[in-house]
Amino acid sequence: MSSDARADRIDELQRLVVSLEEKNGRLSGALTQVRGELVRLQAQLHEVNRPPQTLAMFLGADQSSRQIDAVVNGRRMRLAVAPALDLAALSYGQWVRVDDKMIAVAPDSFTRTGSMASVLELVGPDRVLVAGDAGQEHLLHLAGPLRHGNLRPGDSLMVDLRSGIAFERIVRSDVEQLLTPETPETTYADIGGLDAQIQQVRDAIELPLRHPDLYRAYGLRPPKGILLYGPPGSGKTLIAKAVANSLTRQGSQARTYFLSIKGPELLNKFVGETERQIRAIFSRARSLAAGDVPVVIFFDEMEALFRTRGTGVSSDVETMIVPQLLAEMDGVEALDNVVIIGASNRADMIDPAVLRPGRLDVRIRVERPDRDGAVDIFSKYLTGDLPIRADEAAAAGGADRATAAMITAAVDRLYAVDESTTLFEATLASGTVRPIHLADIVSGALIAGIVERAKKHAIKEALEGGAPGLSLEHLMRGVDEETRESIELAATSSPDDWARTIGLREDVVAIRPVEGVGR
Repeated sequence: MSSDARADRIDELQRLVVSLEEKNGRLSGALTQVRGELVRLQAQLHEVNRPPQTLAMFLGADQSSRQIDAVVNGRRMRLAVAPALDLAALSYGQWVRVDDKMIAVAPDSFTRTGSMASVLELVGPDRVLVAGDAGQEHLLHLAGPLRHGNLRPGDSLMVDLRSGIAFERIVRSDVEQLLTPETPETTYADIGGLDAQIQQVRDAIELPLRHPDLYRAYGLRPPKGILLYGPPGSGKTLIAKAVANSLTRQGSQARTYFLSIKGPELLNKFVGETERQIRAIFSRARSLAAGDVPVVIFFDEMEALFRTRGTGVSSDVETMIVPQLLAEMDGVEALDNVVIIGASNRADMIDPAVLRPGRLDVRIRVERPDRDGAVDIFSKYLTGDLPIRADEAAAAGGADRATAAMITAAVDRLYAVDESTTLFEATLASGTVRPIHLADIVSGALIAGIVERAKKHAIKEALEGGAPGLSLEHLMRGVDEETRESIELAATSSPDDWARTIGLREDVVAIRPVEGVGR
């Protein structure tokens, strides 16, 4: 064979080798792909054929024997543990997966459904006494996440009564909104015309809390609470807030807690719910006061919640609510550092048992302001730093003098007793006809409304291109508008209710508006 033929044969053989190598590579790739697909299918088959697992509730572990105590389908059992399961990572009440051979193999989550119960008392670091349906009490173990020490009486828990475990604290917005403590910024200096009432409140509340040693030395028991009563808008709520602010410890970061409870907010159509919330309120107050910090519980509109028993038209819910309050005030658990303040426009509607000595010991009537009191209230809202109309300030000799003159004019208008300020004629049960003047309906809230209206008129006039600044005319317009609204309100109200609201002591048969200011 010639050399050329041999060379051609070698080239042909080399091409054949290359072709076979390429085919072998493709075949190897196909086999690798098939092998991977087989592995994947085998894994899927293994997953499909895996035996079912049971969920057991973890209760405890024995590290030495690698066993756990768990509740399986309502039965308490001791189970073996797979080597891969970390016992130290398990928490009381947690789900654990158990295979068909009853071996714990993996951790799971916590249960998220159950019954609701309210905390009555903490029993050690890991147990809790709760109240369930129909007032039944249960002693339960706390799941791991709840063993942090932040639970307090009145909290709502999600529990499983069958296993005897409390799993989760549920924040109920209706109760938590009531129990959120405030730290009011209102001070006694912000309240005008009530110096005598403020002094009574300070003597009744602040002295025992600031000087407990003296009270103990003299054997004097501090009052449990006070009742502020009187016509609406007279400053009862402001006094309560100022008390909480004044009790704040000087030179300390601790502030007095102020739990503001509005009577209608507590009323609930479900039986027992209102009583539960009252218990939660006092439990929260006791827990806050345990840190030697004063706590003020303020019940606004008290007559709506604790009215005289037997006066209800349909449900008579007060027959259960009033005793619950009395039990909290007179119970075995002392209310140390806790002060109860009630406010009401209709003290005659509150159950007498709430007002007896030993409960709301001190009763303070917050009257409508007299002339001097009205000047004091006006001065809280009409201050020297307000923009005063330039011509009035110049005529009076300064903004401060102009403001004082405006206050005097407004007070003269409010407290004038003549035909021009006669708003109504009230016919009393005795047959007497009594005229009602502007001075009879003046309150701190009404004065604040007058000033607010005057400021709005001044702003609108300035925006429309008028002279900037507050003037006497604006203030008088505010007086007229507030008076007119009071007349319209009285015309649509029951004579007796309206008379009690403004503070008349006698029964009113009829009220007749007359021509006067604001008409």
